[in-house]
Amino acid sequence: MSEPLPPITLPPATAPQQEGQWLQAALHSWLDREFIPEPVNAEIARRASQIFVRHRMEGETDLGELTIAIVMEMAAFDFSQSFYGEFAVANAVSDLLLDSLGIERCCGQ
Repeated sequence: MSEPLPPITLPPATAPQQEGQWLQAALHSWLDREFIPEPVNAEIARRASQIFVRHRMEGETDLGELTIAIVMEMAAFDFSQSFYGEFAVANAVSDLLLDSLGIERCCGQ
């Protein structure tokens, strides 16, 4: 049996609002690029970044926990005007954060 990957920990938040602004812009761009630009993409990115910032301000640094929080809280979002759902959004946030940290997505290294 293979060993599980260790958790990925983000550095402590020193400027969570700035992180949130970056995430909102990066996620909005990703949503528009990945499928088609839709007006709702701005609201999806805004809401996901709010969730992220709140959890970072509460001291969360574990990427897995942040991803789960986004899935859970975005489940209440009305995705009826979008081709995305809470899992796609949370996974995109995770990928964007891994990219920003220079961590390879396939292997956690």
